[in-house]
Amino acid sequence: MGIRVSGLVEAEGYELVGGGVCAANGFKANGVHCGLIDAPEKNDLGLIVCEKDCVTAGVYTTNKVKGAPITVTKKHLAKMGGISRAVVMNCKNANTCNADGVEKAEKMCELAGNAAGIAPEKVLVASTGVIGQPLPIEPIENKIGELAAGLCREGHLEAEKAVMTTDTVPKEAAVEFTCGGRKCHLGGMAKGSGMINPHMATTLNFITTDVSISADMLQCVLSDVVQDTYNCLCVDGDMSTNDMVLVMADGMTGNKEICDSSEEDYKVFRGALYNVMMNLTRMLAADGEGATKLIECDVKGAPDHVQAVTAAKSVIGSNLFKCAVFGSDANWGRILCALGYADASYDIDKVSVSISSPTGTIDTCQNGAGIPFSEDDAKKILAEKEITVSIDLHQGDGSASAWGCDMTYDYVKINGDYRS
Repeated sequence: MGIRVSGLVEAEGYELVGGGVCAANGFKANGVHCGLIDAPEKNDLGLIVCEKDCVTAGVYTTNKVKGAPITVTKKHLAKMGGISRAVVMNCKNANTCNADGVEKAEKMCELAGNAAGIAPEKVLVASTGVIGQPLPIEPIENKIGELAAGLCREGHLEAEKAVMTTDTVPKEAAVEFTCGGRKCHLGGMAKGSGMINPHMATTLNFITTDVSISADMLQCVLSDVVQDTYNCLCVDGDMSTNDMVLVMADGMTGNKEICDSSEEDYKVFRGALYNVMMNLTRMLAADGEGATKLIECDVKGAPDHVQAVTAAKSVIGSNLFKCAVFGSDANWGRILCALGYADASYDIDKVSVSISSPTGTIDTCQNGAGIPFSEDDAKKILAEKEITVSIDLHQGDGSASAWGCDMTYDYVKINGDYRS
Protein backbone atom coordinates (compact mmCIF):
# COMPACT_ATOMS: atom_id res chain seq x y z
CA MET A 1 0.00 0.00 0.00
CA GLY A 2 2.84 2.39 0.81
CA ILE A 3 4.84 3.68 3.76
CA ARG A 4 3.44 5.27 6.89
CA VAL A 5 4.40 8.89 7.58
CA SER A 6 3.24 10.32 10.95
CA GLY A 7 0.29 7.92 11.03
CA LEU A 8 -0.58 8.50 7.36
CA VAL A 9 0.13 6.16 4.46
CA GLU A 10 2.19 7.72 1.67
CA ALA A 11 2.00 6.12 -1.77
CA GLU A 12 4.77 6.31 -4.35
CA GLY A 13 4.39 9.38 -6.54
CA TYR A 14 2.23 11.23 -4.01
CA GLU A 15 4.10 13.29 -1.43
CA LEU A 16 2.20 14.00 1.77
CA VAL A 17 2.11 17.73 2.49
CA GLY A 18 0.40 20.02 4.97
CA GLY A 19 -2.44 22.43 4.37
CA GLY A 20 -5.51 20.20 4.30
CA VAL A 21 -8.23 21.83 2.18
CA CYS A 22 -5.94 24.81 1.60
CA ALA A 23 -3.06 22.78 0.13
CA ALA A 24 -4.47 23.41 -3.36
CA ASN A 25 -3.89 26.81 -4.96
CA GLY A 26 -6.78 29.25 -4.69
CA PHE A 27 -8.42 28.02 -1.49
CA LYS A 28 -8.79 29.77 1.87
CA ALA A 29 -10.64 28.75 5.02
CA ASN A 30 -11.52 29.82 8.54
CA GLY A 31 -13.50 28.81 11.61
CA VAL A 32 -14.93 30.77 14.55
CA HIS A 33 -17.09 30.32 17.63
CA CYS A 34 -20.52 31.83 17.01
CA GLY A 35 -22.46 30.47 19.98
CA LEU A 36 -24.20 27.31 18.74
CA ILE A 37 -22.03 25.52 21.30
CA ASP A 38 -21.87 26.80 24.86
CA ALA A 39 -18.08 26.71 24.91
CA PRO A 40 -16.31 29.90 23.78
CA GLU A 41 -13.08 28.05 23.03
CA LYS A 42 -14.76 25.71 20.50
CA ASN A 43 -15.29 26.65 16.84
CA ASP A 44 -18.81 25.89 15.61
CA LEU A 45 -18.97 27.79 12.30
CA GLY A 46 -16.62 27.29 9.36
CA LEU A 47 -16.09 28.42 5.78
CA ILE A 48 -14.05 27.28 2.78
CA VAL A 49 -13.78 29.67 -0.18
CA CYS A 50 -12.06 29.51 -3.57
CA GLU A 51 -11.00 32.61 -5.46
CA LYS A 52 -12.54 31.27 -8.68
CA ASP A 53 -15.37 28.99 -9.78
CA CYS A 54 -14.83 25.30 -9.10
CA VAL A 55 -16.09 22.23 -10.89
CA THR A 56 -17.75 20.35 -8.02
CA ALA A 57 -18.82 16.74 -7.47
CA GLY A 58 -20.64 15.22 -4.52
CA VAL A 59 -21.94 12.01 -3.02
CA TYR A 60 -24.47 11.94 -0.22
CA THR A 61 -26.10 9.70 2.34
CA THR A 62 -28.69 7.24 1.04
CA ASN A 63 -30.58 7.44 4.31
CA LYS A 64 -34.28 8.17 3.61
CA VAL A 65 -34.02 10.91 6.22
CA LYS A 66 -31.79 13.64 4.79
CA GLY A 67 -30.69 16.90 6.35
CA ALA A 68 -31.82 20.19 4.82
CA PRO A 69 -28.20 21.08 3.99
CA ILE A 70 -28.06 18.15 1.56
CA THR A 71 -31.25 19.31 -0.13
CA VAL A 72 -29.90 22.84 -0.55
CA THR A 73 -26.41 21.76 -1.62
CA LYS A 74 -27.79 19.48 -4.35
CA LYS A 75 -30.21 22.22 -5.45
CA HIS A 76 -27.42 24.80 -5.76
CA LEU A 77 -25.14 22.47 -7.71
CA ALA A 78 -27.97 21.58 -10.09
CA LYS A 79 -28.86 25.24 -10.61
CA MET A 80 -25.25 26.30 -11.23
CA GLY A 81 -24.38 23.35 -13.49
CA GLY A 82 -22.02 21.71 -11.00
CA ILE A 83 -20.16 24.92 -10.15
CA SER A 84 -19.48 26.25 -6.66
CA ARG A 85 -17.17 28.68 -4.88
CA ALA A 86 -17.63 28.02 -1.17
CA VAL A 87 -18.89 25.72 1.59
CA VAL A 88 -20.31 27.05 4.86
CA MET A 89 -20.61 24.59 7.74
CA ASN A 90 -21.60 24.28 11.37
CA CYS A 91 -21.62 21.75 14.19
CA LYS A 92 -23.90 21.15 17.22
CA ASN A 93 -27.09 21.21 15.10
CA ALA A 94 -27.75 18.93 12.08
CA ASN A 95 -30.62 21.09 10.76
CA THR A 96 -32.49 17.87 10.00
CA CYS A 97 -36.20 17.05 10.46
CA ASN A 98 -37.06 20.71 10.97
CA ALA A 99 -40.01 22.43 9.26
CA ASP A 100 -37.84 25.47 8.46
CA GLY A 101 -34.67 23.52 7.72
CA VAL A 102 -34.36 24.39 4.03
CA GLU A 103 -35.08 28.04 4.77
CA LYS A 104 -32.31 28.09 7.40
CA ALA A 105 -29.83 26.29 5.11
CA GLU A 106 -30.56 28.78 2.31
CA LYS A 107 -30.09 31.62 4.78
CA MET A 108 -26.66 30.28 5.76
CA CYS A 109 -25.65 30.30 2.08
CA GLU A 110 -26.97 33.83 1.65
CA LEU A 111 -25.12 35.11 4.70
CA ALA A 112 -21.86 33.42 3.70
CA GLY A 113 -22.17 34.54 0.09
CA ASN A 114 -22.81 38.15 1.00
CA ALA A 115 -19.92 38.18 3.47
CA ALA A 116 -17.48 36.65 0.99
CA GLY A 117 -18.72 38.47 -2.10
CA ILE A 118 -20.04 35.30 -3.76
CA ALA A 119 -23.43 34.55 -5.28
CA PRO A 120 -25.40 32.57 -2.66
CA GLU A 121 -26.20 29.89 -5.26
CA LYS A 122 -22.46 29.15 -5.49
CA VAL A 123 -22.29 28.48 -1.75
CA LEU A 124 -22.86 24.93 -0.49
CA VAL A 125 -23.83 24.11 3.07
CA ALA A 126 -23.20 21.32 5.58
CA SER A 127 -24.35 20.79 9.16
CA THR A 128 -23.68 18.18 11.82
CA GLY A 129 -25.00 17.59 15.32
CA VAL A 130 -28.30 16.83 16.99
CA ILE A 131 -31.26 15.91 14.77
CA GLY A 132 -34.69 17.50 15.21
CA GLN A 133 -33.77 20.73 16.96
CA PRO A 134 -34.40 24.06 15.17
CA LEU A 135 -31.20 25.75 14.00
CA PRO A 136 -30.82 29.26 15.48
CA ILE A 137 -29.69 31.55 12.66
CA GLU A 138 -28.89 34.64 14.77
CA PRO A 139 -25.52 33.39 16.11
CA ILE A 140 -24.45 32.58 12.55
CA GLU A 141 -25.61 35.96 11.28
CA ASN A 142 -23.71 37.75 14.05
CA LYS A 143 -20.36 36.04 13.31
CA ILE A 144 -20.40 35.47 9.55
CA GLY A 145 -18.60 38.78 8.86
CA GLU A 146 -15.77 37.91 11.24
CA LEU A 147 -15.59 34.43 9.73
CA ALA A 148 -15.22 35.75 6.17
CA ALA A 149 -12.77 38.49 7.18
CA GLY A 150 -10.41 35.89 8.65
CA LEU A 151 -10.23 33.65 5.58
CA CYS A 152 -6.64 32.62 4.83
CA ARG A 153 -4.59 29.68 3.56
CA GLU A 154 -3.54 28.95 7.15
CA GLY A 155 -7.17 28.65 8.28
CA HIS A 156 -7.75 25.05 7.22
CA LEU A 157 -7.45 23.67 10.75
CA GLU A 158 -9.84 26.28 12.14
CA ALA A 159 -12.45 25.23 9.56
CA GLU A 160 -11.91 21.58 10.45
CA LYS A 161 -12.43 22.30 14.14
CA ALA A 162 -15.74 24.00 13.31
CA VAL A 163 -17.39 20.68 12.40
CA MET A 164 -15.93 18.50 15.15
CA THR A 165 -18.60 17.06 17.44
CA THR A 166 -17.50 13.96 19.37
CA ASP A 167 -14.30 13.91 17.30
CA THR A 168 -11.25 13.97 19.56
CA VAL A 169 -8.73 15.01 16.88
CA PRO A 170 -8.91 16.97 13.62
CA LYS A 171 -8.60 14.93 10.43
CA GLU A 172 -6.91 16.26 7.31
CA ALA A 173 -4.57 15.01 4.59
CA ALA A 174 -3.05 16.44 1.42
CA VAL A 175 -0.70 15.32 -1.34
CA GLU A 176 1.48 16.95 -3.98
CA PHE A 177 1.93 15.13 -7.30
CA THR A 178 2.65 15.67 -10.98
CA CYS A 179 -0.21 15.59 -13.46
CA GLY A 180 0.00 16.71 -17.09
CA GLY A 181 3.55 17.89 -16.46
CA ARG A 182 2.37 20.31 -13.73
CA LYS A 183 2.85 20.24 -9.97
CA CYS A 184 -0.62 19.65 -8.52
CA HIS A 185 -2.22 19.41 -5.10
CA LEU A 186 -5.21 17.66 -3.58
CA GLY A 187 -6.19 17.90 0.05
CA GLY A 188 -9.13 17.33 2.31
CA MET A 189 -10.68 17.42 5.75
CA ALA A 190 -13.11 15.05 7.40
CA LYS A 191 -15.26 14.94 10.51
CA GLY A 192 -16.92 11.97 12.03
CA SER A 193 -16.68 9.76 15.07
CA GLY A 194 -20.03 8.00 15.46
CA MET A 195 -23.12 7.12 13.40
CA ILE A 196 -20.79 5.79 10.70
CA ASN A 197 -21.76 2.99 8.34
CA PRO A 198 -21.92 4.66 4.94
CA HIS A 199 -23.68 3.93 1.68
CA MET A 200 -22.39 6.42 -0.92
CA ALA A 201 -20.64 8.67 1.61
CA THR A 202 -19.91 9.19 5.26
CA THR A 203 -19.71 12.03 7.74
CA LEU A 204 -18.73 15.43 6.37
CA ASN A 205 -15.80 15.50 3.96
CA PHE A 206 -14.50 18.39 1.89
CA ILE A 207 -11.76 17.90 -0.69
CA THR A 208 -10.12 20.51 -2.88
CA THR A 209 -7.72 20.36 -5.81
CA ASP A 210 -6.07 22.72 -8.29
CA VAL A 211 -6.24 20.14 -11.10
CA SER A 212 -8.30 20.90 -14.20
CA ILE A 213 -10.84 18.13 -14.72
CA SER A 214 -14.26 18.01 -16.37
CA ALA A 215 -17.43 17.82 -14.29
CA ASP A 216 -18.30 14.37 -15.65
CA MET A 217 -14.85 12.97 -14.89
CA LEU A 218 -14.76 14.50 -11.39
CA GLN A 219 -18.11 12.91 -10.52
CA CYS A 220 -17.00 9.64 -12.09
CA VAL A 221 -13.76 9.41 -10.14
CA LEU A 222 -15.37 10.46 -6.84
CA SER A 223 -18.18 7.91 -7.19
CA ASP A 224 -15.54 5.28 -7.97
CA VAL A 225 -13.05 6.03 -5.20
CA VAL A 226 -15.71 6.44 -2.50
CA GLN A 227 -16.58 2.76 -2.92
CA ASP A 228 -13.07 1.69 -1.87
CA THR A 229 -12.58 4.24 0.90
CA TYR A 230 -15.47 5.82 2.84
CA ASN A 231 -17.86 3.04 1.86
CA CYS A 232 -15.39 0.56 3.41
CA LEU A 233 -15.66 2.22 6.81
CA CYS A 234 -17.78 1.17 9.78
CA VAL A 235 -17.70 2.46 13.34
CA ASP A 236 -21.04 1.41 14.76
CA GLY A 237 -23.41 0.23 12.00
CA ASP A 238 -25.47 3.46 11.93
CA MET A 239 -25.75 5.67 8.84
CA SER A 240 -26.01 9.44 9.29
CA THR A 241 -28.69 11.69 7.81
CA ASN A 242 -26.22 14.42 6.82
CA ASP A 243 -23.34 12.51 5.22
CA MET A 244 -21.68 14.15 2.24
CA VAL A 245 -18.41 14.21 0.35
CA LEU A 246 -17.71 17.23 -1.83
CA VAL A 247 -14.74 17.66 -4.20
CA MET A 248 -14.00 21.12 -5.61
CA ALA A 249 -11.55 21.55 -8.52
CA ASP A 250 -10.45 25.05 -9.58
CA GLY A 251 -8.01 24.07 -12.35
CA MET A 252 -5.43 26.64 -11.27
CA THR A 253 -2.41 24.45 -12.12
CA GLY A 254 -3.25 24.89 -15.79
CA ASN A 255 -2.90 21.26 -16.78
CA LYS A 256 -4.78 20.05 -19.84
CA GLU A 257 -8.32 19.33 -18.69
CA ILE A 258 -8.89 15.67 -17.85
CA CYS A 259 -11.84 14.58 -19.99
CA ASP A 260 -11.48 10.81 -20.42
CA SER A 261 -11.10 8.01 -17.89
CA SER A 262 -8.69 6.22 -20.23
CA GLU A 263 -6.17 9.07 -19.98
CA GLU A 264 -3.02 8.54 -17.94
CA ASP A 265 -3.69 11.84 -16.17
CA TYR A 266 -7.05 10.49 -15.00
CA LYS A 267 -5.30 7.51 -13.42
CA VAL A 268 -2.80 9.81 -11.74
CA PHE A 269 -5.60 12.01 -10.39
CA ARG A 270 -7.51 8.97 -9.18
CA GLY A 271 -4.42 7.87 -7.27
CA ALA A 272 -4.21 11.23 -5.54
CA LEU A 273 -7.88 11.20 -4.62
CA TYR A 274 -7.64 7.63 -3.35
CA ASN A 275 -4.58 8.40 -1.24
CA VAL A 276 -6.24 11.36 0.49
CA MET A 277 -9.64 9.68 0.94
CA MET A 278 -8.04 6.45 2.19
CA ASN A 279 -6.02 8.33 4.80
CA LEU A 280 -9.07 10.29 5.91
CA THR A 281 -11.00 7.01 6.15
CA ARG A 282 -8.30 5.53 8.40
CA MET A 283 -8.42 8.61 10.63
CA LEU A 284 -12.20 8.46 10.87
CA ALA A 285 -12.00 4.80 11.90
CA ALA A 286 -9.25 5.39 14.46
CA ASP A 287 -11.24 8.20 16.07
CA GLY A 288 -14.50 6.25 16.36
CA GLU A 289 -16.48 7.19 19.44
CA GLY A 290 -14.78 5.68 22.47
CA ALA A 291 -12.33 3.77 20.27
CA THR A 292 -8.89 2.72 21.46
CA LYS A 293 -7.79 0.74 18.38
CA LEU A 294 -7.90 1.02 14.61
CA ILE A 295 -8.87 -2.20 12.82
CA GLU A 296 -7.97 -2.83 9.18
CA CYS A 297 -9.30 -5.91 7.43
CA ASP A 298 -7.47 -6.95 4.24
CA VAL A 299 -9.18 -9.58 2.11
CA LYS A 300 -7.63 -11.31 -0.88
CA GLY A 301 -8.46 -14.42 -2.89
CA ALA A 302 -12.11 -13.43 -3.30
CA PRO A 303 -14.11 -14.38 -6.43
CA ASP A 304 -14.14 -10.66 -7.36
CA HIS A 305 -13.55 -7.20 -5.92
CA VAL A 306 -17.17 -6.61 -4.89
CA GLN A 307 -17.26 -9.80 -2.82
CA ALA A 308 -13.91 -8.91 -1.26
CA VAL A 309 -15.37 -5.55 -0.15
CA THR A 310 -18.45 -7.28 1.23
CA ALA A 311 -16.37 -9.75 3.22
CA ALA A 312 -14.02 -7.11 4.62
CA LYS A 313 -16.87 -4.80 5.66
CA SER A 314 -18.70 -7.66 7.32
CA VAL A 315 -15.71 -8.35 9.56
CA ILE A 316 -15.02 -4.77 10.61
CA GLY A 317 -18.77 -4.25 11.13
CA SER A 318 -19.10 -7.15 13.59
CA ASN A 319 -19.79 -5.74 17.04
CA LEU A 320 -18.77 -9.06 18.58
CA PHE A 321 -15.38 -8.90 16.90
CA LYS A 322 -15.02 -5.21 17.79
CA CYS A 323 -15.56 -6.14 21.45
CA ALA A 324 -13.00 -8.95 21.20
CA VAL A 325 -10.41 -6.51 19.86
CA PHE A 326 -11.15 -4.12 22.72
CA GLY A 327 -10.49 -6.95 25.15
CA SER A 328 -7.36 -8.10 23.26
CA ASP A 329 -9.02 -11.49 22.80
CA ALA A 330 -7.99 -13.38 19.61
CA ASN A 331 -11.50 -14.78 19.15
CA TRP A 332 -11.00 -15.63 15.47
CA GLY A 333 -14.30 -17.55 15.42
CA ARG A 334 -16.08 -14.19 15.34
CA ILE A 335 -14.18 -13.34 12.15
CA LEU A 336 -15.38 -16.52 10.46
CA CYS A 337 -18.88 -15.90 11.77
CA ALA A 338 -18.89 -12.46 10.11
CA LEU A 339 -17.56 -13.95 6.88
CA GLY A 340 -20.31 -16.54 7.04
CA TYR A 341 -23.22 -14.11 7.12
CA ALA A 342 -21.74 -11.71 4.54
CA ASP A 343 -23.78 -11.42 1.36
CA ALA A 344 -21.08 -13.02 -0.79
CA SER A 345 -20.34 -16.46 -2.24
CA TYR A 346 -17.26 -18.41 -1.19
CA ASP A 347 -16.31 -21.69 0.45
CA ILE A 348 -15.48 -21.17 4.13
CA ASP A 349 -13.52 -24.43 4.16
CA LYS A 350 -10.79 -22.74 2.11
CA VAL A 351 -10.37 -19.64 4.28
CA SER A 352 -7.23 -18.71 6.22
CA VAL A 353 -6.94 -15.89 8.77
CA SER A 354 -4.07 -14.12 10.50
CA ILE A 355 -3.99 -11.17 12.92
CA SER A 356 -1.09 -8.74 13.14
CA SER A 357 0.10 -5.49 14.65
CA PRO A 358 3.50 -3.79 14.99
CA THR A 359 4.25 -6.41 17.68
CA GLY A 360 3.98 -9.41 15.34
CA THR A 361 1.65 -11.79 13.51
CA ILE A 362 -0.28 -14.91 14.47
CA ASP A 363 -1.99 -17.38 12.17
CA THR A 364 -5.31 -18.38 13.70
CA CYS A 365 -7.15 -20.34 11.03
CA GLN A 366 -6.39 -22.45 7.94
CA ASN A 367 -8.83 -24.20 5.64
CA GLY A 368 -11.70 -22.87 7.73
CA ALA A 369 -10.46 -24.49 10.95
CA GLY A 370 -8.50 -23.27 13.93
CA ILE A 371 -4.80 -23.96 14.37
CA PRO A 372 -2.71 -23.79 17.57
CA PHE A 373 -1.28 -20.40 18.54
CA SER A 374 0.03 -18.72 21.69
CA GLU A 375 -2.71 -16.85 23.54
CA ASP A 376 -0.05 -14.78 25.29
CA ASP A 377 1.47 -13.69 21.98
CA ALA A 378 -2.00 -12.98 20.63
CA LYS A 379 -2.83 -10.73 23.58
CA LYS A 380 0.37 -8.73 23.05
CA ILE A 381 -0.42 -8.28 19.36
CA LEU A 382 -4.00 -7.21 20.06
CA ALA A 383 -2.91 -4.75 22.75
CA GLU A 384 -1.47 -2.45 20.07
CA LYS A 385 -3.27 0.62 18.67
CA GLU A 386 -3.41 -0.67 15.08
CA ILE A 387 -4.68 -4.18 14.34
CA THR A 388 -4.72 -5.82 10.91
CA VAL A 389 -6.85 -8.85 10.06
CA SER A 390 -5.59 -10.60 6.93
CA ILE A 391 -7.99 -13.00 5.22
CA ASP A 392 -7.26 -15.20 2.21
CA LEU A 393 -10.36 -16.80 0.71
CA HIS A 394 -8.26 -18.76 -1.83
CA GLN A 395 -11.05 -18.49 -4.39
CA GLY A 396 -10.09 -15.81 -6.92
CA ASP A 397 -8.19 -12.60 -7.55
CA GLY A 398 -10.50 -10.14 -5.79
CA SER A 399 -9.04 -8.04 -2.98
CA ALA A 400 -10.15 -5.12 -0.80
CA SER A 401 -9.56 -3.41 2.53
CA ALA A 402 -12.01 -2.04 5.09
CA TRP A 403 -11.50 -0.01 8.26
CA GLY A 404 -13.18 0.11 11.65
CA CYS A 405 -12.43 0.31 15.36
CA ASP A 406 -13.00 -1.52 18.61
CA MET A 407 -16.23 -1.22 20.60
CA THR A 408 -15.68 0.08 24.13
CA TYR A 409 -17.57 1.04 27.27
CA ASP A 410 -17.08 4.69 26.36
CA TYR A 411 -19.07 4.31 23.14
CA VAL A 412 -22.17 3.58 25.22
CA LYS A 413 -21.41 6.44 27.63
CA ILE A 414 -21.00 8.94 24.77
CA ASN A 415 -24.23 7.95 23.07
CA GLY A 416 -26.19 7.60 26.28
CA ASP A 417 -26.16 11.37 26.79
CA TYR A 418 -25.32 12.71 23.30
CA ARG A 419 -27.82 15.60 23.47
CA SER A 420 -26.68 16.90 26.85
